Amino acid sequence: MRLPFLLTLLLAAASASAADYTAQPGSTLGFAGNYQGESFSGRFSKFTPAIRFDPADLATARFDVRINVASASTGNPDYDGEMLGAAFLNSVAQPEARYVATRFRALGGNRFVAEGQLTLRGITQPAPLTFTWTAGEKPVLAGEAVLRRLQFDVGTGDWSDPEVIADEVKVVTRLVLAPSK
Repeated sequence: MRLPFLLTLLLAAASASAADYTAQPGSTLGFAGNYQGESFSGRFSKFTPAIRFDPADLATARFDVRINVASASTGNPDYDGEMLGAAFLNSVAQPEARYVATRFRALGGNRFVAEGQLTLRGITQPAPLTFTWTAGEKPVLAGEAVLRRLQFDVGTGDWSDPEVIADEVKVVTRLVLAPSK
């Protein structure tokens, strides 16, 4: 009787670790907004997601994503210089943003919502991420969230007017994942 119980515990531990993932090449974290009626987009080239996810066990799911804000780029040197400065991302004083989610909801099919919190510029706000989960040898998590930049004091002073820079910023991610070792 003792052996099946021990075997059950070992199998449960093995299945829990199988739900831990790290990002692989091809993973992206981007953003898009609007400046004076013109759309712009960019990406963070340095971010580290630690993902625990099993669609059949949302109670143990967890996302913990660390984002190097100095790695943000739109490809436009004028935008990028201002964006990394004190009025926007303040990358020198606040070099890291962090997204943590421990509550998840199923929307049906392979769609879910992570009820996470984003900490940016030292300010933490709710940031729900709607995503799809495509299972496989290398699962793919593709999601998006809409943030209000002014809630994080992004774009202060002359830049705080939402008529100049829209308050809404869309964050888009596509993570190609592999089981953690």
